[in-house]
Amino acid sequence: MLKLTRRALMAAVAVTPLMSYAAAAEGLISIIVTDPANPYWFTEGEVAKATAESMGYTANVSAHKGDTNTESTLIDTAITNKSAAIILDPANADGSIGAVKKAVDAGIPVILVNAEINQEGLAKAQLVSNNAQGAALGAEQWVADVGDAGKYVELFGNPSDNNAATRSNGYETVITQYPDLEKVGKEVANWDRTQGYQKMQSLLQANPDIIGVISGNDEMALGAIAALKEAGKLDQVKVGGFDGSPDAVAAVKAGEMQYTVLQPVAVFSAEAVRQADNVIKTGSTGAATEKQLFDCLLITKDNVDKYTAAFTLSE
Repeated sequence: MLKLTRRALMAAVAVTPLMSYAAAAEGLISIIVTDPANPYWFTEGEVAKATAESMGYTANVSAHKGDTNTESTLIDTAITNKSAAIILDPANADGSIGAVKKAVDAGIPVILVNAEINQEGLAKAQLVSNNAQGAALGAEQWVADVGDAGKYVELFGNPSDNNAATRSNGYETVITQYPDLEKVGKEVANWDRTQGYQKMQSLLQANPDIIGVISGNDEMALGAIAALKEAGKLDQVKVGGFDGSPDAVAAVKAGEMQYTVLQPVAVFSAEAVRQADNVIKTGSTGAATEKQLFDCLLITKDNVDKYTAAFTLSE
């Protein structure tokens, strides 16, 4: 599994024009993300597009919004357009397998980013955040902020995305080491801010004495913060997030969120295009394994000023 050092991670974030590629590279790279309304997926698509164009490719970005039927249609379009490669953030760990296979059968290499599918040997590579490492990092900080006793709740991501369970299990592994921390509620909010707000309202009504919220991503955490503010409870309840989004970083600066775990989406999105370029030119990604993990970083009030661009933490 690939793990980037902090120095390599930061160096890779800056997507600079690689003019030496321009004469040799040509063709379309189709980039399919989940939903660019979320700044995480917006960054994923824009970094991949900029990297592809800097290498001399044309590139387009589309979104399936978590719907496998839309995803399948977008794959059909990429095939019809004779894409040289497809960069895909899959909609569903199981449900996206068919779409990937369709592209592969058409002779188009597929590089997966951010989320996995439950079958190896189809995609040329699967590049994802090290969610287990990031979850442990976040949970340890969460306990340090919340304390080792009290009631808390969890907001869970989209169940069709393996990342949701990986993060939740990582939280559980750390927090269960503290027997006086009691999880009194857990709700699925599908990575969505509005759902995070609504589910937090319900959780608060049932459990008015909680001291903490641990969230599978920043959007759900920000929704929870809005609900806690509305209820006049934010001073008593500490919230932790996951993604490293600009809005979450602003909440950390404001003292409304304790921390966020930065996913290096700008790094692996650029790397996915570089590996696609390798496949187009040589038939191989150049990486040792299909599945590749990129370590996450913790953002707290102590280092938040080093956040210099979206999903980018400087030395």
